[in-house]
Amino acid sequence: MRALVLEKKDELNLRDFPAIDREEAVLGPRDVRIKLHTVGICGSDVHYFTHGRIGPFVINEPMILGHEASGTVIEVGSDVTTLKEGDRVCAEPGIPDPNSRATKMGMYNIDPAVRFWATPPVHGVLRPTCVHPEAFTFKLPDNVSFAEAAMVEPLAVGVHAATKARVKPGDNAVVMGAGPIGLVTALSALAAGCARVYVTDLSEAKLEIAAGLSPAITPVDVRSQNITDLVKRDTDGWGVDLVFEATGSPQAAAAVFEPLAPGGCVVMIGGQPDPISYDAGAAMVREARVENIFRYAHVFPRCVGMISSGAIDVKPLITRTFNFEESVRAFEIAASAPPADVKMQIELPQ
Repeated sequence: MRALVLEKKDELNLRDFPAIDREEAVLGPRDVRIKLHTVGICGSDVHYFTHGRIGPFVINEPMILGHEASGTVIEVGSDVTTLKEGDRVCAEPGIPDPNSRATKMGMYNIDPAVRFWATPPVHGVLRPTCVHPEAFTFKLPDNVSFAEAAMVEPLAVGVHAATKARVKPGDNAVVMGAGPIGLVTALSALAAGCARVYVTDLSEAKLEIAAGLSPAITPVDVRSQNITDLVKRDTDGWGVDLVFEATGSPQAAAAVFEPLAPGGCVVMIGGQPDPISYDAGAAMVREARVENIFRYAHVFPRCVGMISSGAIDVKPLITRTFNFEESVRAFEIAASAPPADVKMQIELPQ
């Protein structure tokens, strides 16, 4: 099976990977085999490529990349009841231990034993087929394309963040960062009921994409505009109800309370490579609630439903598509962080 293999930091190859053929030769009774169609390039995939590690997860041996996936079921296990051959699907990439304490509490995403695609030592899905549990594989409505379905995974982060924020109809929010996660968070906040969402970034091109997503989104170029001054002006000095930090920048994280209203909520989304500090006094005087998220849980069907109904449109976020043979080049381009690109995807041969 040919796959996109990260050999080590800064070294990618598109090559045969016989180990995965052996590993997935036998289909479990509650598993399905998926012929993969579209796989998105995530920032974590790129970070493994450029740094060779994310926190404690280190590339010590070759690993297949990719975890944002859609495809078609081509084989089902003997006990599978909800899917059949030919069903178009997307797949949730994290598989927890069903007997773990976290899973039993409903927080399966923070199960320490979770096996997540393209997180060492678990291989990802930039390859022709994969085997996946039926319970974490979701049938697509006819009006949801493979490209949109591959966006369900990043969208799930935004929906999980909006859920943790407890958005109320009419809330105002700031989303720090107009990357893929920032933009799906803005869309999720609007779908949950926000009246206005300010999106901040340094990239004019990304802010233009943000502005085109909804008239309720206000783009803010922080090189020339102060988000706190803008929010205070528009809210008679009160502030916004919600702040979502989606940059992963220590400087942005340090300022999360400045535009926040008393009693508001901050949701920390952006991954921080090192410990950060923020103004605990500013949080205290606002009685601010601070939430943290790690991936997502229980939201994939909601995401599929919102894309199908038109409540959320992810198509404008897909800015470039490559074929499988261009995978190495696609990652090299993604690593250069083109300012006009949000989500790049790779299509596999059918």
